[in-house]
Amino acid sequence: MYEESYDKLILSPGAQPKRPNLPGIDSEGIFTLRSVPDTFQIDEYIKEKKPKTAVVVGAGFIGVEMAENLRQRGMDVTIVEFLDQAIASLDPEMAAILHRHMRENGIRLMFQTGVQGFEKKDSLWVKLTGDKEIPADLVILSIGVAPDSRLAKEAGLTLGAGGSISVNERYATSDPDVFAVGDAIAVRQLTTGGESLIPLAGPANKQGRLVAENVLGQREAQDPGVQGSAILKVFDLTAASTGLNEKQLKAQKLPYLKTYTHPASHAGYYPGSTQLSMKLLFAPDGKILGAQAVGVDGVDKRIDVLATALRLGGTVYDLEKLELCYAPPYSSAKDPVNMLGFTAANILRGDTKVFYYDEVDALEREKISFVDVRTPEEYTMGGIDGAVNIPLDDLRQRMNELPKEKPVYVFCQVGLRGYLASRILMQNGYDVFNLSGGYKTYITAKADKEPSTPTDCTGIPKKKLDPQPMHCESAKVVEVNACGLQCPGPIMKVSQGIRDICDGECLLVRATDPAFASDINVWCERTGNELLSVEREGAEYRVRIRKGQAPCTASAGGNDKSMIVFSGDLDRALAALIIANGAASMGRKVTMFFTFWGLNVLRRSERVKVKKNLIETMFGKMMPRGTGRLGLSKMNMLGMGPKMIRGVMKSKNVSSLEELLRSAMDSGVRIVACQMSMDIMGIKPEELIDGVEIAGVATFLGSAEQSDTNLFI
Repeated sequence: MYEESYDKLILSPGAQPKRPNLPGIDSEGIFTLRSVPDTFQIDEYIKEKKPKTAVVVGAGFIGVEMAENLRQRGMDVTIVEFLDQAIASLDPEMAAILHRHMRENGIRLMFQTGVQGFEKKDSLWVKLTGDKEIPADLVILSIGVAPDSRLAKEAGLTLGAGGSISVNERYATSDPDVFAVGDAIAVRQLTTGGESLIPLAGPANKQGRLVAENVLGQREAQDPGVQGSAILKVFDLTAASTGLNEKQLKAQKLPYLKTYTHPASHAGYYPGSTQLSMKLLFAPDGKILGAQAVGVDGVDKRIDVLATALRLGGTVYDLEKLELCYAPPYSSAKDPVNMLGFTAANILRGDTKVFYYDEVDALEREKISFVDVRTPEEYTMGGIDGAVNIPLDDLRQRMNELPKEKPVYVFCQVGLRGYLASRILMQNGYDVFNLSGGYKTYITAKADKEPSTPTDCTGIPKKKLDPQPMHCESAKVVEVNACGLQCPGPIMKVSQGIRDICDGECLLVRATDPAFASDINVWCERTGNELLSVEREGAEYRVRIRKGQAPCTASAGGNDKSMIVFSGDLDRALAALIIANGAASMGRKVTMFFTFWGLNVLRRSERVKVKKNLIETMFGKMMPRGTGRLGLSKMNMLGMGPKMIRGVMKSKNVSSLEELLRSAMDSGVRIVACQMSMDIMGIKPEELIDGVEIAGVATFLGSAEQSDTNLFI
């Protein structure tokens, strides 16, 4: 320790990761990540301990990036987040796109869940709100950072928001000879002018340059304000934002409007085009307030352009006029940024009136005409309750079906055809509203809250829908390239391709639209074609279909599947769930009735505090708790057998029992626990995993009577 004199002093201590004072917080295997040495420490621990499971606490930028990296190192990863979404700078409907992608890549998300402590038992256990706990070999705390203002506080300097070092517009503290910059200070939010904590590297570096000018006295430099531009990569997706989001605008009670678009990253006819999802927030006078985008390619440059326009005080009318570089590999003649400007300006000029995804369910259907202007093929794959299908191409001929005394609410897949329909109807005297962002925005947000919704066209596409997907080795295969096309493009390509081949021949479809991977399942069900497999490689989905090899389910009945799962053996449970998933993928209704030892498949792996008598407690201790502790019916070998078979399954890319169970529930398979067996064995409802229905034998018999296949396993 030594003393140093100064004329002017600049403080830049940064921030420190939050580490709450929770029970067991100092247990081995719990880390925070802020610096490069932190990464070395975590890496060394992984190499030495070889953890299999990891829990990331917090779903901010660092938390999501850590979850991705840990998953890519082969761990089973769970993110625990107190809020109801990841990446707070995004609004929920935009974050939902990331949620789907993370689940698709094997990350478990637990939202609206807090951490209450840690306990070291046979392994490390993370105690959660709601008396839940989950095991973890590794825990990463990523719950945010706090300004490191300890030195400033000890020196008697004035502190500001969140314990930050208070500075003026020149970055001077309460001592005129002491300045501060970086994550340790509060900054002025560009749009509102209010004080805010925005710990980002870009603004901090610029502050360093400005404070140097002030300290040297060469020129007067003031805080320009921070808009909070940020970007994130997670697996194959990129998410970025700038300015204020909708939650912040509501909190500030600032008037705003919004628009959604889903453009292609570059010209659709040039290879490699993928879809973007974009949101623009703007004031009633057109001033840009904020923007968000999620997609595989082109996200960064669009948000950078919007960030520049926002910084310069631009409006949506400026976005219309921007002359941006165009060539098919890079953009379209009307860049996605231009399209945001066009759609926003249309709203402000009154050329179209819009409604939004979060207003749909509250619409009083009897007081409006609710019209789906998508194609019949799209309509059969899922829609919104109460909507009548009048395709855009038929609208002029069928307009008389819509009474003029009722307002008309129209929607399509992404909003473009809805806009065209609204213009046609407005010119014929109708009062029309178009769904901004279309069905895609609506179902993405809705499916994130209700992942088992049957009409969810944005559900989680598995890398392989069938554990051992069938191919077309002995049949003619025709390849269809639908990459770069947005809905309904891929489905229309499939429809044409199927017409051009003979029964028994196969179609290999390549597409980049994420919704297509789920849409195709429903399309095959409705048209009587056989979906062989859905595989994903990077941003591209590859779908195999055999023509005319499956019954059309549009009018089928009495072909449900039901099974009694009596056994608690790992291999038998695997067989049951493979059959159930296969039947569900063919559009069959499946009921699985778990009774006696089979109930152990549905038990939570974490301990749950429930009141039991002595016999019930003894039963609970003697039976395996959850799928991870099930034994084999043959060659169990004191527990070695299950470990071996799980290892072989993983190496062969066969879904685990846990993945199969989750997939079955996501696909709408009815999971029923026998009430009588639960009472006999002392298993309480709280001990079962979420989504299980508790019922009696009559429930099973009712489903069995509607089934053409009944199995006892």
